[in-house]
Amino acid sequence: MLDYLITSKTRLKLLVKFFSNAQNQGHLRGLADEFGESTNSIRKELNHLSEAGFLLKVADKNRIEYQANTHHPLFSNLQDIIRNYLGFDRLLEAVLERMGEVNEVILTGDYAQGIDSGTIEVIIKGDSLNESYLEHLTGRIEELIDRKVIFCINKEINPKDSLTLYKR
Repeated sequence: MLDYLITSKTRLKLLVKFFSNAQNQGHLRGLADEFGESTNSIRKELNHLSEAGFLLKVADKNRIEYQANTHHPLFSNLQDIIRNYLGFDRLLEAVLERMGEVNEVILTGDYAQGIDSGTIEVIIKGDSLNESYLEHLTGRIEELIDRKVIFCINKEINPKDSLTLYKR
């Protein structure tokens, strides 16, 4: 639905990249390669988002790194919109509903990096988790958010490559 409001596919990809996880950064050529788009279309959208104050530019040697401006008055609103667009709210609600004593829900893989690839990798940490509920949950979530979901229980992760959605 957000793609009807934001008609530029490049701008939507950039918003997902930077606002799904505020830690994500990128530079022009890297983003062009990641999205499979021309540097001109990426540059145009980066300039628009920077001029509006949504993105910060950080000079790093001979290239400019971009990242979300967490101090922008609309940052949390935009982050909520992007996370809802990706289905994180419904995923979290479904996991917390009947999984048992959930301590953490963590995204890894593409979505933690801000890439809307269609496959969400989720790690659920906790005690006495209802693992049999996961099979039912997986199908239900995939139908709700129109993305494939892979769940893992109590798997170790690299915090740098992850996004914590919930922590008790």
